[in-house]
Amino acid sequence: MKFNLIKSKIYYGVWYKNLKYGQKRLLIGYKIYLLGYSHGIKITIIIIGALILNKIILKLINRIVQFAVIVDERASKEAEKKREDTLIRIFSLTSSIIIFLIAFIMILQEVSIPVVPILTGAGIVGLAVGFGGQYLIRDIISGFFIIMENQYRIGDVVSFDGTNGLVEDISLRMTTLRDLDGIVYHVPHGEIKKVANLSKHFSRVNLNLGISYNAKLEEVIEVINRVGIELFQDPAWKEFIIKPPQFLRVDDFAESALVIKILGETLPLKQWEVTGELRKRIKINFDKEGIEIPFPQRVIHVV
Repeated sequence: MKFNLIKSKIYYGVWYKNLKYGQKRLLIGYKIYLLGYSHGIKITIIIIGALILNKIILKLINRIVQFAVIVDERASKEAEKKREDTLIRIFSLTSSIIIFLIAFIMILQEVSIPVVPILTGAGIVGLAVGFGGQYLIRDIISGFFIIMENQYRIGDVVSFDGTNGLVEDISLRMTTLRDLDGIVYHVPHGEIKKVANLSKHFSRVNLNLGISYNAKLEEVIEVINRVGIELFQDPAWKEFIIKPPQFLRVDDFAESALVIKILGETLPLKQWEVTGELRKRIKINFDKEGIEIPFPQRVIHVV
């Protein structure tokens, strides 16, 4: 068998040498065509298969997350939807990267590019930068626990050690925030030491208001509570308010004003709108009742 193979190779070599230049070019071109045609079909099948598999996996992730996520009784439907969307986005991105990376390796093998040396080289490079990669690993592990513990979701308003903003995107490595001025912050998860979520389960109207020391406190309390109830009963605002804003206490004796605290509860992210409307209505009613909101002033005694 081995002798026949050697004999056929010798025969082919002699036959190829006897071919004219044009015949040789035609033969080489035909070989390249057969090779490209064969590999092209297989590569096309790999790409189409990866796309179909990715689409199926994304649908499965969507259904599994919706089925597996435990409903928090304290959270609204909107909050649960945010949590599901965050998990689906992260798992979908991770699965897509894995699927297309495997497809890329299969294509390299199909075109006869050795994959093992590439993977070995990647392992050596990974080992060389391992000490620098510890921060990346720290970010990913922290991100995993942030997501699993549902500390915040896409659409929440959070504060990271003084960095405030709306959560626009979450990956395993970092969170993207956008503040009220439109500035975007990319915060690695490993750098997050303390998280303040301003929109989980419910939000609160927490308003300090200064009134004149000459004002009648009982009358002020009656006006504030009435305005809070009217706001709560207004059809345009009722769906956003859980508990109507009401007088809580006298909070401070300031230099020029008696400071009172008003407290109420709203749906997540609605506290700023409700507080703004409450300020407007209190000012209108104070003007009607003749209740003064003082400005800073000092009394100087001249001897």
